[in-house]
Amino acid sequence: MTDDFAKMFSAWMEQGQKMASAFMPGMETFDAKAMEKFFPAMPKELLEMWFGKTFNPEGLDARTRFLVTIAALTVLGPVGEPQLRMTIKNGLAAGATKREVAEVIWQMSMFGGVPAMQKALEVAQSVFAETPEEKDA
Repeated sequence: MTDDFAKMFSAWMEQGQKMASAFMPGMETFDAKAMEKFFPAMPKELLEMWFGKTFNPEGLDARTRFLVTIAALTVLGPVGEPQLRMTIKNGLAAGATKREVAEVIWQMSMFGGVPAMQKALEVAQSVFAETPEEKDA
């Protein structure tokens, strides 16, 4: 992550945390990480086979499909947290950048509301902390 992006992301997180705590007290203690031990990220080739162009060669690639799914899970709010964590991990493995994931989540604040966006950004931040830095982003 670049310094400018890290600062922007930090500001988003701070603002969103204040709003989320006002709208959804108690959700910050929910921990869904236990599920991840059962579902590690798949290799990129397998992701592309199942979620990419294998069944629809002219369709969306796995990276794009995961970004769309991240958007949908963000709008669902905290109920989709375990699925969101895995989708973010798999999206990164399929080639999405951390910035793309964050931008998709931020965009969903208009559709799912700020609390849902904030929770998704928190989930993304925890996944990013566990993910090696990108080479080109």
